[in-house]
Amino acid sequence: MKNDLFLRALKGETVERPPVWMMRQAGRFLPEFMEIREKYDFFTRCRTPELASEITVQPIRRFGMDAAILFSDILVIPQAMNIEVQMKPNFGPYLPNPVRDQKGVDSVVVPDVNEELDYVMNAIKATKEMLNDEIPLIGFAGSPWTILCYVVQGQGSKTFDKAKEFCFTNPVSAHTLLQKITDTTIAYLKAKVEAGVDVVQVFDSWGGMLSPVDYREFSWKYIDQIIEALKEMVPVIVFAKGCWYALEEMSNSNASALGVDWTVTPRTARYLTKNRLTLQGNFDPARLLSPPSQIKEMVTQMINEFGKDRYIVNLGHGILPNVPLDNARAFIDAVKEYKK
Repeated sequence: MKNDLFLRALKGETVERPPVWMMRQAGRFLPEFMEIREKYDFFTRCRTPELASEITVQPIRRFGMDAAILFSDILVIPQAMNIEVQMKPNFGPYLPNPVRDQKGVDSVVVPDVNEELDYVMNAIKATKEMLNDEIPLIGFAGSPWTILCYVVQGQGSKTFDKAKEFCFTNPVSAHTLLQKITDTTIAYLKAKVEAGVDVVQVFDSWGGMLSPVDYREFSWKYIDQIIEALKEMVPVIVFAKGCWYALEEMSNSNASALGVDWTVTPRTARYLTKNRLTLQGNFDPARLLSPPSQIKEMVTQMINEFGKDRYIVNLGHGILPNVPLDNARAFIDAVKEYKK
């Protein structure tokens, strides 16, 4: 690997500067991505290896991040599990037949991931060729809880009330579904590693919907299964949005890094994790709408507060579609130019 800064930071090694990448960097804020989006619908882009690999490397060509993340979606997992998922323009994910009882859970299958999701593995191989060992490639999956949210709710939500109701009124069915998703996710991420990804990240986008007690029961114990299954193969990053309260418990796991959002200070995140492992984050994505000179100052301050070692510079969630290219560049350049 010509640039192994990201991998060294995950191992906790001393680095000259922290590595940088941005969640959702492959996509919606790039004009070259918009051109592809005009021609192909969402899941066609995911399922066509040539398109997925091209989209993955677009931000690298433009900005030179220290890691690439495969263009895909967390909802390819339920699709492979016999659950219909549509991506509606100006609406988002829509699942016409949400799972809300034991009969629905019984109809969910644990698939052969190499058969059902072979297009993802082919996209990884194509991307690895394009990257030519310049930088590492990240593969990802949603957390079982986050996938359950969509599978039960049937669409995005501000509260995921139906998903929570299902878990709290049918806990046996909910845990059966969560385990099926976990087993599929483990097989999927292992296949991704075999196809060539260098690191995996688990996105628990809706973890913050749960109380600390419910988070442990319905989310964390399943994420921890994934970490344990993958830890010998590859570094595992866990990003649980809104879950600062779980950082201490999560830091006792075998994860290589924990992502943090912008609602927690670097000092608090370091205190809760006792500097045991690498932290990733936590720039507010909306702050990329600030003037570029201010972005550079804020990024430098953020690095100083986290410390340059055991740290990966990133956003506290995905980049917004309306971020100007110069502002995204200022974010990346600030890290590359960092001097303590």
